[in-house]
Amino acid sequence: MKILIGNDHAGTALKEEIKKHLEDAGIEVVNYGTDSTESVNYPEIGQKVAEELVAGKGDLAILICGTGIGITLSANKVPGIRAAACYDATTAHLIREHNHANILGLGARITGSELAKDIVDSFISAKPLGGRHQERVDMITAIEKKYSR
Repeated sequence: MKILIGNDHAGTALKEEIKKHLEDAGIEVVNYGTDSTESVNYPEIGQKVAEELVAGKGDLAILICGTGIGITLSANKVPGIRAAACYDATTAHLIREHNHANILGLGARITGSELAKDIVDSFISAKPLGGRHQERVDMITAIEKKYSR
C-alpha cells in the first residue's frame, strides 16, 4: 500500500509521527507536505495531493492542517476525490466503508498523536462497501460531474 501525505505548517509534527507509524507498519509514504513550521498555504497542498492521488500515484491519502477541514475542502475540489476530516476512529472507518473516502483529514491542533494513529489505522483498514453505499457514492459522483467544467 502507498499512502500520500500532505500537511501545512500546523501539521508538520503530527505528519512526522503518522509517517513513522505507517512506515513502521511496512506502508510506503510519499510526503507532499512541508517539513517546516513556516507558514504555507494549505489549499495548494490539498490540491497537489488530490491531483496525485487521482493520477494513481497512491492508494489513499492523508491531509493534515490545524483542523483538517480547510485542507480537505481544498482536496474535494478535485474531481474523483472524497475527503473528510475525522476526529475519531469510528467515523474514519465509516467514511471509507459508506462514502468510499480516499482522503482522510486530520486536525493537528485538535487531535493528539496517539488518537490520530488510531484514526489512521481505522481509515486504512476499512474497505468500501457496495450495495446501497455504492449507489449513494454514484449519486455523489453524478453531482460532481454535473458541475465539473
